[in-house]
Amino acid sequence: MRKIALISEHASPLARIGSIDSGGQNVYVAQLAKQLARLGYLIDIFTRRDSDQLEPVVDWHPGVRVVHVPAGPPEFIPKEAMLPYMEQFGRFVIRFARRQKMRYDIVHANFFMSGMVAQQIKATLGIPFVMTFHALGRVRRLCQKEADAFPDIRFAIEERLMHDADRVIAECPQDRRDMEQHYGAPSARIDVVPCGFDPDEFWPTTLDARQNLGLDRDEFIVLQLGRMVPRKGVDNVIRAVAILHHQYQVPVRLLVVGGNGEKPDPIATPELGRLMQLTEELGVAQCVTFTGQRQREQLRYYYSAANVFVTTPWYEPFGITPVEAMACGTPVIGTAVGGIKTTVVDSETGYLVPPNDPEALAERLSWLQRHPHLAQRMGWAGMRRAYQHYTWRNVATSIAGVYESVLEPATRYALQQRAVSGELRAN
Repeated sequence: MRKIALISEHASPLARIGSIDSGGQNVYVAQLAKQLARLGYLIDIFTRRDSDQLEPVVDWHPGVRVVHVPAGPPEFIPKEAMLPYMEQFGRFVIRFARRQKMRYDIVHANFFMSGMVAQQIKATLGIPFVMTFHALGRVRRLCQKEADAFPDIRFAIEERLMHDADRVIAECPQDRRDMEQHYGAPSARIDVVPCGFDPDEFWPTTLDARQNLGLDRDEFIVLQLGRMVPRKGVDNVIRAVAILHHQYQVPVRLLVVGGNGEKPDPIATPELGRLMQLTEELGVAQCVTFTGQRQREQLRYYYSAANVFVTTPWYEPFGITPVEAMACGTPVIGTAVGGIKTTVVDSETGYLVPPNDPEALAERLSWLQRHPHLAQRMGWAGMRRAYQHYTWRNVATSIAGVYESVLEPATRYALQQRAVSGELRAN
């Protein structure tokens, strides 16, 4: 039975999704671990301890443990400030691994700082590692410029990791091209495996979704769901809704789901405060509802209640929320960046628009509002696409194949060495 160490320094599978540093990576690690366990792997997830109330080891799911690593103070630290604690993180994981009765077969690092930990483990224990970046520093810097708070040394660390990792997992074809063009990553060692959704979490609940949420049955509802950070482009959606309301005269309701708490708190989430102020400036505060965070089990109702799901980030390595919306039968309008331009098929499952172009977004929203039957067909097409290509079970199966491609040569070599040793003893 294979044993896998998943490293995710800032994104715990136990965290509430939707806060500043809790999003797609948390979902990725949680769902991948669960599905790998169902395939027969044993999984330990190593994540930084950010509270002194956490148990050192949590038996979280059959075949999956979460190990809270004491690296830095036991409190929330922005991921941009975690770099100095990675050596301490790595030393702990190595000590933990040495105490295990069963050696880890492979390490799967998530995010570049987890990759640094994986490098330490490989250098000390000889365990191979696979790397998923989830975001690339050089691409992030191009998009966010001075808003990017990571130091420049991140670029060199990522470049080294692309050469040191036994395999690199890109989340979409654009992610792979970015690695090749911005880092000179060796193409032959990159596998493209997308993210996914869980069919046990997301399905259409159209008949009761609006009633469940207390929403008007006849209102045109636009949904934006995700982390409240500038690069997600939520302000672009608000500007498009203002155009839709003032110029197209559409009775629209925008639901903005996300934040650091169950109630929208502009102090706890400064980006939320900026967005609320923007709705006032544009004269659409009465059209926009900020809900705050919502539990995972509630999200399918929001996706299903919406006439359209909108996601317009400047940069997005993959984007899990569009796939979740598609799984609920909702058409998606997204920016033509990263993984979104692969998951959303333009004019078939929704529309692709340029980033930072509220006029183009408003025009597409108006079109869907005026053609509800077309929107419904797009939603159905998106649901079929999600189930065909993007379930977490399929994702885990593909990633397990990547693991085995790394381990198979090592296994063959070990068997050959054992056979040679046996022949020598026989002689």
